[in-house]
Amino acid sequence: MARQIKNSGKKGLGSSPGQGSSCAQNSRQNSRKDKTRSEQGAGSKPTHRTGRSKPLVAAAGDNKADNKASKPFEPGLYLVATPIGNLEDVTLRALRLLKAAHVIACEDTRVTARLATRHGITTPLTPYHEHNAAKARPRLMKRLESGETVALVSDAGTPLVSDPGYRLVRACIEAGVLVTAVPGPSSVLAGLSLSGLPTDRFLFAGFPPTRSAGRRKTLMDLKQVPATLVFMESARRLARSLADMARVLGPRQGAVAREMTKMFEEVRRGGLDELAAYYRETGPPKGEVVIVVAPPGEDLSPNEADLDRRILEALKEGSVRDAADRVAAETRLARRHVYTRILELKKTQTTGGKPEGRPEEGAE
Repeated sequence: MARQIKNSGKKGLGSSPGQGSSCAQNSRQNSRKDKTRSEQGAGSKPTHRTGRSKPLVAAAGDNKADNKASKPFEPGLYLVATPIGNLEDVTLRALRLLKAAHVIACEDTRVTARLATRHGITTPLTPYHEHNAAKARPRLMKRLESGETVALVSDAGTPLVSDPGYRLVRACIEAGVLVTAVPGPSSVLAGLSLSGLPTDRFLFAGFPPTRSAGRRKTLMDLKQVPATLVFMESARRLARSLADMARVLGPRQGAVAREMTKMFEEVRRGGLDELAAYYRETGPPKGEVVIVVAPPGEDLSPNEADLDRRILEALKEGSVRDAADRVAAETRLARRHVYTRILELKKTQTTGGKPEGRPEEGAE
């Protein structure tokens, strides 16, 4: 049946076998011509089949971001974010820029050298920090104005955030030199994200003054700011700073983040009083830290389990009255509510009918 249908089709064409072969040949030739016309039609570019092929990223066609990424960096100043701990936390674009730049201006060449060694970066390093900026800035500006590409990095994180570089950026802007950023890691944003406190509005206040009087004055200026506060602080001043924050800002929740992205990363959360007491007792932690403080009046009441934990810890150190005062201050809960919960816990934690912990002094 299949053969009959095929033969029937040929007969329907009304051509001889010789004519059929000629038609088939002409059809193949016309097909090749049509294909050529299609490839080299009006207004279209011919397809390149020989010579050097374009890079894969450029072959993406309409993706402007990919095409831009394949181009050389323009001359100018690039503010490059670097890892805050883990050396793998660096963007591909940052690595490409650091390798392509004429020079890398950095706070400490020894610190940046470790990053460079890890990622095979051989670009020359030059120091640029608060102690040599006045002399180093003119030299960098001369290189920038001559058309070089300069990368500015800090020891860790995003440049200019509690790091030198502001005046260099201003000088570039005034001289008409390109200034752009290669964004990436930031200990400020990492600490804020990990704190568990509101992130919709925040104020970065840098390092507080080193002396208590100056620190308290600064905190008084920040007391009414309706936003989460973010500070950086040295480990040896941490307990004193937290105590001043608790005294000036009042009973707020806070978080202390340290060693972020490293093996011993730690984020401790609690009331400012509680955090101050902890670090006063345990001593300075390792490395610099980020302190995050809740906004004024923020409702961050603890859940029942957290409240009970706070109460039991307070009862180990004082009377019922002291525990009620302390927990109420830390949580901003009504003292009567805390006191009632303390009595409930003591009823369930008695031994031989006698309550555990120190006796109450002048209870309500």
